[in-house]
Amino acid sequence: MRPILTLLALVWLSGSAMAADLSPGSKVAFLGLVFLDTSTEGAYNGVRADETTRLTLLETLIEERFQSEGIRFMDLAPIAEQLENTTNPANCYGCDVRMGKKLGADFILVGVVQKVSNLIISMNLVLREVESGKVVRARSVDVRSNTDQSWSRGMRYILKTAFFKQ
Repeated sequence: MRPILTLLALVWLSGSAMAADLSPGSKVAFLGLVFLDTSTEGAYNGVRADETTRLTLLETLIEERFQSEGIRFMDLAPIAEQLENTTNPANCYGCDVRMGKKLGADFILVGVVQKVSNLIISMNLVLREVESGKVVRARSVDVRSNTDQSWSRGMRYILKTAFFKQ
């Protein structure tokens, strides 16, 4: 039992140490959110304007929250072409970290919003340290319903519970 408690304490302490890494003045390259529609609705009806608008709503919510914490978002112009040619920066075999190095960022922030069905939306947000490529913070949440309110509530929950204390 004692080794398990020691291991749990070490995991908790390492998580606490990681939490201190993201601080005011940190430079973050936010590569945006990717929308994956794996529902049958998307296969039949194509892209929905309201979901595209919601994705932009979430990106704005993320940017505003990070900036309110004093964290600088980097200009992505130097990697714009590479980013445009990347289907999913959250799943590109480390290309996100390489882009972050090119920008001189401290951290890379990527996310995915997956529409499983019109009822189930899964959201993921991941912050990696550029130097090591290690995940510093991450959270995934599933929301029920496909509305502005449910999407915003889900992302605010991610930011509140995994990235910032309030």
